[in-house]
Amino acid sequence: MIIPIVAYGDPVLRKVSVEINADYPELKTLIANMKETMYNASGVGLAAPQIGKAIRLFLIDASPFAEDDELSEKDKKVLKNFNKVFINAKIIKEEGDEWAFNEGCLSIPDVREDVFRQPKITIEYLDEDFKSHTETLDGLAARVFQHEYDHIDGVLFTDKLSSLKKRLIKKKLENISKGKIKADYRMRFPNLKKKNK
Repeated sequence: MIIPIVAYGDPVLRKVSVEINADYPELKTLIANMKETMYNASGVGLAAPQIGKAIRLFLIDASPFAEDDELSEKDKKVLKNFNKVFINAKIIKEEGDEWAFNEGCLSIPDVREDVFRQPKITIEYLDEDFKSHTETLDGLAARVFQHEYDHIDGVLFTDKLSSLKKRLIKKKLENISKGKIKADYRMRFPNLKKKNK
């Protein structure tokens, strides 16, 4: 089932999400719905807060990035197979000099900006069967992970922009929260309801 994606301005996107355990109700269905929602919106990642649930769950399928001709064969191979569910994830180590890459977000359609992130991270997480994993990610895989991880901590990529950039996109963000935007997928706008009352 495709779930509407929560737009910028909704308080759920600012909440620090809570950990879940294997007893979380209908988790397999939720994950399947999130995958369907992500693919329907042509996303490479989706975090539970983006569908209105403040829980520490996100999924990534970075395989569309594997088509990029500028990437090395090694990077393409990693991204092609980077399709995972992350539960209660933690970043335990960040390394390297920050690098910029143009990011966007399904909750903030039509806004893309360069964001600086560290290139290499070591993570711990549970998969959908609640098996524990520790992995090191680098390059685009690390970046996509960090973007989704930020969501479960109530952080958006726009928070990482300079104050000048934030001022330049302020009106665009206000319009998104009011539903004054065309997205190619279903969305839920926090400030649309207020207008109709």
